[in-house]
Amino acid sequence: MKKEIIIKGLIAGLFSTITIAALTFLTYKTQYGIFLIASFGSSMVLLYGYPESPFAQPKNIFFGHLVTSVVGILVLFYVPLPIYITIPVAVGAGVGLMIILNVTHPPAGGNPIIVIIGSVSLDYLINPIITGTIIILIFGIILNRLILKKKYPI
Repeated sequence: MKKEIIIKGLIAGLFSTITIAALTFLTYKTQYGIFLIASFGSSMVLLYGYPESPFAQPKNIFFGHLVTSVVGILVLFYVPLPIYITIPVAVGAGVGLMIILNVTHPPAGGNPIIVIIGSVSLDYLINPIITGTIIILIFGIILNRLILKKKYPI
């Protein structure tokens, strides 16, 4: 195994731990709400492992999570069909919209599933989606740009 790959993996793992730890702390040790969702874990792979990827750019992370969550909520509230139909419809619509809007962020493709299974409210868009992604992006910019000296965002 190449030394560069090992170092890259260790740094991505460390920075992912730091970022998710902050979101976990805010979620479980404060009264501010929920800041953590499963798809944020996948976002760490791109943000710290492949920050040069178009899918890891702030616009894609923020709007990818927002668009797919909005789609999930709209389907949850306004499509009165069984869950085994609404989930695939919402995922497909979310993925399609991300691509059409040029905000593709692959981890966000799972958000409609989270939204529908969790039967979330509109507040979900504020916490964890908007505030959580903003926190992720602040950490991503600080850790990539200031510590690793990488050009991020590109």
